[in-house]
Amino acid sequence: MRESAPHTPVARVVLGIFAVLALTLTALVATPSALTPKAEAHGWVVSPPSRQDHCAKRTVSWSCNGVEWEPQSVEAPKGSMLCSGGSRFTTLDNGSLAWPRTSISSTHTFQWTLTAFHRTASWEYFVDGRLFKTVNDNGATPPATVTHTLSGLPSGNHTILARWNVYDTAMAFYACMDVNVGGGASAGKTAVDAGQQATGGRLVAARL
Repeated sequence: MRESAPHTPVARVVLGIFAVLALTLTALVATPSALTPKAEAHGWVVSPPSRQDHCAKRTVSWSCNGVEWEPQSVEAPKGSMLCSGGSRFTTLDNGSLAWPRTSISSTHTFQWTLTAFHRTASWEYFVDGRLFKTVNDNGATPPATVTHTLSGLPSGNHTILARWNVYDTAMAFYACMDVNVGGGASAGKTAVDAGQQATGGRLVAARL
């Protein structure tokens, strides 16, 4: 005598659950790229704290155009001299805001935190708009933490732009740090520089 298939409500529910799980697993195998979030995370300078780092840590009182949620995403085409790189995070270009200023010595190790490890052409550092140091990586893949030591930094208040140039794309990542080289103020102290302003889309920082 043949046994009939279970037709109880509980059995039907169990069979339905297994059917849904089977379809879900099939979809995951067939279309993994469609179900995997696209990486939009890259990297930013954390020492001395960059402007986007201050936004992320809420050490500023103004809106940061959303960069506070993704400080690693200040990405734009290579060659810009803007703190935003010309990206949507335009608040980073506003030098009239009271960005926290970090006191450092004339020799300081700058530290990047990376969340995506793009092959790198070079790292560039500009002091008040002038190229100060270039580190060539020639296409190497960086680790999660990257450091560069800058020596002979001029004394006084400056804005330093760091630019991470990706090797195999036309893009770069940008970060600006407001520093007081050789000053006696405590690290991270907020100060308003009356002579600092954004003029004609280019950052101009007065030395005090």
